[in-house]
Amino acid sequence: MATASTLRTLLLNLDGASYKAYKDIRGSYSFADFTLIIDYVQGDPFAAPSELRVQVPMAIAQFPPELFNSFSREVALRDYLTRRFGVVAKELSSRRGTGKSGLIAATGVGQEVLERTAAWIDEEGVELRFVVGLPAQGRRILGRQAAELLCEDIPDIVERSLKYANLNVQAIHRHVEVAEDADFIRQCLIEQRLVAFVANGSILPRRSGVDDRPLKEQAIPFQSPPSLQVSFDCPNGGTVTGMAIPEGITLIVGGGYHGKSTLLRAIELGVYNHIPQDGREFVITDPRAVKIRAEDGRSIAGVDISPFINQLPQGRSTRQFSTPNASGSTSQAANIMEALEVGAKVLLVDEDTAATNFMIRDRRMQQLIQKDKEPITPFIDKIQQLYHDYQVSTVLVMGGSGDYFDVADTVIAMDNFIPSDVTEAAKVIAQEYATHRQEEGGIRFGAITPRIPLGASIDPSKGKRAVKVKVRDVDEVAFGEEEIDLAAVSQIVETGQLRAIAKALVYAKERYMNQKRTLAAIIEQVMADLDQEGLDIVSPYPQGNLSEFRPFELAAALNRLRTLEIRN
Repeated sequence: MATASTLRTLLLNLDGASYKAYKDIRGSYSFADFTLIIDYVQGDPFAAPSELRVQVPMAIAQFPPELFNSFSREVALRDYLTRRFGVVAKELSSRRGTGKSGLIAATGVGQEVLERTAAWIDEEGVELRFVVGLPAQGRRILGRQAAELLCEDIPDIVERSLKYANLNVQAIHRHVEVAEDADFIRQCLIEQRLVAFVANGSILPRRSGVDDRPLKEQAIPFQSPPSLQVSFDCPNGGTVTGMAIPEGITLIVGGGYHGKSTLLRAIELGVYNHIPQDGREFVITDPRAVKIRAEDGRSIAGVDISPFINQLPQGRSTRQFSTPNASGSTSQAANIMEALEVGAKVLLVDEDTAATNFMIRDRRMQQLIQKDKEPITPFIDKIQQLYHDYQVSTVLVMGGSGDYFDVADTVIAMDNFIPSDVTEAAKVIAQEYATHRQEEGGIRFGAITPRIPLGASIDPSKGKRAVKVKVRDVDEVAFGEEEIDLAAVSQIVETGQLRAIAKALVYAKERYMNQKRTLAAIIEQVMADLDQEGLDIVSPYPQGNLSEFRPFELAAALNRLRTLEIRN
């Protein structure tokens, strides 16, 4: 293995050379207390930055084994190290020429604690993956600046971010323990037939629509109503008390701007752990919960939406429904059926983002438009069947229709961000003010029909490149010649998830799409591989910018690929 001195000499000798000469530095270099590995070198200063790794032996890093002796703790510690490396790198990163010259950065992170490929740790040591913009002026190498960056700045970052003795020990332990306690509660939810938990004292409002940090001023701490309050004795932080939402059908009601959607949004993101001081670190949700909304214009491929929609004009079938431009109601129906297809057990719905005609058809409309003229069976008539037939619960924000009181098991009213259990009051109102609407859903929910994706319809190639996938922002993936719009898939929380999903689609096509496996079986197999081998299996070389995702978001991306063809 070459040494740090060798790397410095090589960089100085490259000074003034064509940028492509940087390719010569690929390889491994031994520093005093770590190894630097250069996996990928960018083609020019304006291209995607170079990808590097540092490996620090545990004899030098000296992280106590109890910090990573379980999967939950390991993921949290890796998350902490990624954040710390990123903070220090940002302090030292400086412009050193053209384009991305001088950049040093770890992968971007949000408020969630996710498994990422950016950091790894075991009893042998720590590995941290990051990107660097190799310095240039125009397209000529700045060798002296490159030597400073790689041979001086990187060792400084390693010293300040990857050695236990130089870190905030209390903060590390808190980070790890909070994540472990959250995972403990999440497991308890499933065992106790609960779908979500919101701890007392949680701060749910965010600073803005583009700033996911907790609101600082005038934020009202959450307080559970006594009738819904439960406690969990966690392994690290002791007793945590708050509101539990049971299985079944739960309505969240209240006036506008009183916190209904804010509560649902917190529950929606409770499928992930959160960092300490986020305010939602003990908002915990069943990991099989999926947010459902209307999505006008999306593509649908061969979905059986007949439980909700049938008898379309011109006799069009809804058992294998396809369209390149779905309406609000057909898209919401498809979103539900696709989530059920891959194992969703909780649906989260907000009336603000739902199709009105899909959610309710009141008595007056039933009288004016007879059922034989209306293809849509509203959600209100299928919601109980969904729970009784498939044990799928629903948490629904509903401020505009009291008809849902007839089907709700639990009703929570939000008043100035404080919840009250108004279940009994809602039942009394439902009896006193009967709607007399006719139920339209039959006696069963209907079939959840498996589909088989045709591999030939999933083409990641572009031009001469067999695979060309690129993430443009947190909402969109360029997949070959196509674009996958995921703006409505709100449980994707960071760009690293999109990168991993795009690569996983290619992996799924190459490994498992044989025109025999169902979409659900393909997704299940891919997730099993990831659980066993890690995210690195979807990439040809080590990359530090991939983040864990759930089967539901992988399926959502596949289902929104406009070239997708299906055999039922």
